[in-house]
Amino acid sequence: MSDAEEAPREATRENGETEMKEEEEPNPNYKEVEDPQQESKDDTLAWRESQEEERKTGEEEGEEEEEKEEEGKKDKKIVMEETEEKAGECQEKEASGIQEETTVEPQEVTESMIRLETQITDSQSVTSGIFPKTQRGSKSKLSLQLEDAETDELLRDLSTQLEFLDLDQISPEEQQISSPERQPSGELEEKTDQMPQDELGQERRDLEPENREEGQERTVSDIQSKAGISRESLVSSTTEDILFQKDKSAPVYPLTMTWSFGWNSSLPVYYIREEKQRVLLYVCAHTAIIYNVFRNNQYHLQGHANIISCLCVSEDRRWIATADKGPDCLVIIWDSFTGIPVHTIFDSCPEGSGIRAMAMTHDAKYLATISDAEVQKVCIWKWTLAVETPACTLELPTEYGVQNYVTFNPTNNKELVSNSKTWAIYYAWYEERDTLAHSAPLLTEKTFNKLVGKFSQSVFHLNLTQILSATMEGKLVVWDIHRPPSSASTFLGFPYIKPCKLVHLQKEGITVLTTTDSYIVTGDIKGNIKFYDHTLSIVNWYSHLKLGAIRTLSFSKTPATPPTEKSNYPPDCTLKGDLFVLRNFIIGTSDAAVYHLTTDGTKLEKLFVEPKDAICAISCHPYQPLIAIGSICGMIKVWNYENKQYLFSRVFEKGLGVQSLTYNPEGALLGAGFTEGTVYILDAMSLENESPEPFKYSRTSVTHISFSHDSQYMATAIEYDLLRSYKDRLEVLDIHHTDQGCYPTCMVWYPPLTRELFLLICNSGYKVKLFNATTKMCRKTLLGPAYGSPIEQTQVLPVRSMAELQKRYLVFINRDKVGLQILPVDGNPHKTSAIVCHPNGVAGMAVSYDGHYAFTAGGHDRSVVQWKITLSVLEAAVSLGGEDLTPFYGLLSGGREGKFYRELEDYFYYSQLRSQGIDTMETRKVSEHICLSELPFVMRAIGFYPSEEKIDDIFNEIKFGEYVDTGKLIDKINLPDFLKVYLNHKPPFGNTMSGIHKSFEVLGYTNSKGKKAIRREDFLRLLVTKGEHMTEEEMLDCFASLFGLNPEGWKSEPATSSVKGSEICLEEELPDEITAEIFATEILGLTISEYSSQDGQ
Repeated sequence: MSDAEEAPREATRENGETEMKEEEEPNPNYKEVEDPQQESKDDTLAWRESQEEERKTGEEEGEEEEEKEEEGKKDKKIVMEETEEKAGECQEKEASGIQEETTVEPQEVTESMIRLETQITDSQSVTSGIFPKTQRGSKSKLSLQLEDAETDELLRDLSTQLEFLDLDQISPEEQQISSPERQPSGELEEKTDQMPQDELGQERRDLEPENREEGQERTVSDIQSKAGISRESLVSSTTEDILFQKDKSAPVYPLTMTWSFGWNSSLPVYYIREEKQRVLLYVCAHTAIIYNVFRNNQYHLQGHANIISCLCVSEDRRWIATADKGPDCLVIIWDSFTGIPVHTIFDSCPEGSGIRAMAMTHDAKYLATISDAEVQKVCIWKWTLAVETPACTLELPTEYGVQNYVTFNPTNNKELVSNSKTWAIYYAWYEERDTLAHSAPLLTEKTFNKLVGKFSQSVFHLNLTQILSATMEGKLVVWDIHRPPSSASTFLGFPYIKPCKLVHLQKEGITVLTTTDSYIVTGDIKGNIKFYDHTLSIVNWYSHLKLGAIRTLSFSKTPATPPTEKSNYPPDCTLKGDLFVLRNFIIGTSDAAVYHLTTDGTKLEKLFVEPKDAICAISCHPYQPLIAIGSICGMIKVWNYENKQYLFSRVFEKGLGVQSLTYNPEGALLGAGFTEGTVYILDAMSLENESPEPFKYSRTSVTHISFSHDSQYMATAIEYDLLRSYKDRLEVLDIHHTDQGCYPTCMVWYPPLTRELFLLICNSGYKVKLFNATTKMCRKTLLGPAYGSPIEQTQVLPVRSMAELQKRYLVFINRDKVGLQILPVDGNPHKTSAIVCHPNGVAGMAVSYDGHYAFTAGGHDRSVVQWKITLSVLEAAVSLGGEDLTPFYGLLSGGREGKFYRELEDYFYYSQLRSQGIDTMETRKVSEHICLSELPFVMRAIGFYPSEEKIDDIFNEIKFGEYVDTGKLIDKINLPDFLKVYLNHKPPFGNTMSGIHKSFEVLGYTNSKGKKAIRREDFLRLLVTKGEHMTEEEMLDCFASLFGLNPEGWKSEPATSSVKGSEICLEEELPDEITAEIFATEILGLTISEYSSQDGQ
């Protein structure tokens, strides 16, 4: 089939035609597989007869199953042998069938392929189909394979993971379209195109399974490798339409991204497809968005944990590469047809700096990356071979500046150019020498005796012998490429570039420089787009579009439609006045606007305009599917989040940045707080001012706004006593101390799940505390969600029905994640889930009125993400996590059978003996409980040292646990309840030296060794005067135990102290100065880790 696939092209060339029939319109013969014409049958029979002659087997129809299996094996062997025989030949000389120079019609090939697959299936073998290698520009292969419904279903069912990518094999119709000016010489073309093919073929042979031992059962992979058949995946069998045709399966996560509002206008937007649907590619935060304009659909490429720093696409728009900056940075290559990540580079930057610039060759076989480290590295990756290391690496001197743009030579994938603001670099990759040579001439004002300006972008000239670098002064630096003559015997040196001339192209600074067809294209800071020919003579321009500074230009991969009588192409500015025929293209501007320009008729269409600055304010309407989004740039936009429709917006005057937004309970008003302290009351449906003048009682940002239930009052930032307040005076209602070592981060009214009314407060220690709303007594302390940072904001999810009033949920955000928590909180880790939403920080959160969606604002990443909430998934996780104490055992070192839990049991039951008296001779009372007075001792025995205030909170929590329901106080606790109390109250990540160091930084001084220390006399004074201070007797008794002078704590049975505290000489026992290490290891005798498991997150 591989050889037969080339037949239409050979015949076309022999007839002298310039285009294939298959490319002009779909071949109707492809639909005749089930009912072929008589000529097709004759041709197929002839082909089969030739097969039988070559095999000399004389099989006939109706033979036994074993004979059919043997026939299938031989068929595949012939395909393999023919493929290997023709692999090294030029594509123009490839055979078109099993017999040389025999033309086979497409329907004949299709029937043969199906016959071969049927034979393999009948012999109880499984294949994934045969994919021939075809030239770029071939459309017939995918049409051939996917036209027949049965064949398509077979390929989908049998698809497996992608082992390697043959880009020629799966290239779409227009992988590389070059104008006559771009056609390279024969020698250069051979060097560029043939060598990668050989390497790719070699890698394919390396990846083939080795022969099995004699007598071992042959598997599908064995058959496929023998026949030269690759196990195909969805990537190799799909068409362009599958991305937005995927069935919506049941959600598998509690929170699923459904839409992303906004666009990172610092990165380009690409024109992916245009034929039947207008599809764009752009970035929001850590997600690449494929957006179908006509269908108003988004497909999200999710995989990065950091903000995406750069992206690029292949010339045919099939392959997308994204890269990020930050810890554990990734480079991911995606298939734009399916949305599947086909390859991930995990160690592109071991130092964790991330990628600054990236480019892909026009044939998509190589990827170039430039790191964002202080010493930048240029790497070239053979990503199609699924390798983990770059093919070559080059470290750049720091004097070259920060290289922030890179691109390949469109006709030679061994050449590329990059630039910083001050330096342009030309690279030549010598793969056989494992060398990436570079040339970077110093360019100063003296070079041309003129001001050059800062570089923006660089490209290869259409003539292939020069490089062009655009500057912010509206000039082009022309570099000549000096390539040494090729020699088979001697090495004549590396190529280099030399500045040739400086062309003052225009007055405005050039921000974008690219090429399309036979034109060199520029975009500038005034929004002008200009086109030049290869002599840098202007051909046409668009200056009347009234755009902002051009950030990106992306031309359609579909060539412009040839002009007709109905065409309305503008004339160019040459003397001939020819029609200016150009592809349609996408324009992205620095003010976050994206436009589509239809060149036939010069029709400019605004696709979307997003905030160009940080988004900190979001609010959902109380009873309609509306969300208001506010930006620091002064823009407020209102969307319908169900049908993803933009409704209306307002842009405030310069200097007014939106910091907070809140709808009133009726949904008629929208309160807006601004960065300079003013508060506007707006009409919710028109965004016009409801009050003649804004309120201004602050000089700093208004971070929070809240309306009273009747909309008569509005509060900002803190709680006030509204009844005793009057104009220009707000009376503070109450102030309460909530914690000792931690600070509160957020607060919300607890839903009425109990008879008691609570305030739920989250703190910086990953704890959730419930306070009685009347007495402000701490009633419960519970382990909250611990996902790298404490909770910063939380809301109770609105109920969806009356039946769910007793089943409530919290939605929360921390530094970079959004999550769900099932109420009531009890410390069960399976009752919570979170996902990264904005790696650089979450600025705000809102919840839809029906509880179906949560929204998060990303601040400086200029995006808002809509998350669909699926509570059933979280409930399933709780069920799988186990019942009773099973989830809590997982929080202990070693679990239920570990050493720690065994020790806990021993201490618990020893406490029973201790409370009854160690020396008692009376009958022991066996019990499952210990009295509350023993609880602090057991806590300290297992390594948790609560403060006196925390002990009081624990006592109150246990004593009043059933008081509201029974009216009785509890004075004892059993082991299961004790375990829960211990896990909920102890520090979630244990004691660490980092925490002790922070304390010494506050209390100590810097000693002669540069460490923080506390003098002995100051240390003793702090113990008896500050915080929960001790008496002097208590302090001396503690030191007696710590120094081993007191049997308590060293023997199993307490006894009278052999040395009284007053007899201890602390001057002898303690050093003159105490550091954090001395305090932890020598005084307390603890072994503490340096950092907790969450410190690095």
